[in-house]
Amino acid sequence: MTTSFATCDLCDAHKGSTDGRFRVLAPVFHDYGQRRKFAGPVVTVKCFEDNSLVKQALESPGEGRVLVVDGGGSLRRALIGGNIGAAAARNGWAGVVVDGCVRDAAELAVCDVGIRALALMPWPTERRNEGQRDLPVMIQGTPVRPGDWLYADEDGIVVSAEALT
Repeated sequence: MTTSFATCDLCDAHKGSTDGRFRVLAPVFHDYGQRRKFAGPVVTVKCFEDNSLVKQALESPGEGRVLVVDGGGSLRRALIGGNIGAAAARNGWAGVVVDGCVRDAAELAVCDVGIRALALMPWPTERRNEGQRDLPVMIQGTPVRPGDWLYADEDGIVVSAEALT
């Protein structure tokens, strides 16, 4: 996993970009994992108040990738908790970005993985095995596609159609 980047520098280098290949996510995400800076190729899950596919993905080999979860911005259920966060770290995921909530903040804070989400919510999901994986999603109005590259640090989150140096 490369951490020799700064999102501000990436934005400076791409400030004239108008083709949609370089995008910046809205500044609404909070940091919950141990890694403050992470990057990797994107895998996507789309689900609403059901974390079945999130759990399934993070319990599989991450290989330095970033899971982007389109949770529909729901503030009613947590899509990741301490056990799933620990699985993400154990399985080699670089990070997770959740357009929704997480829980177990103290447990997530010691997981060696980047975790960004909208808020904390102690209420868990019900697993109904609903959702979709590996499709383009909209995260707070910004398109994110499987295979994009995501870069996150203390200043924000950017997405690119290709790996950036």
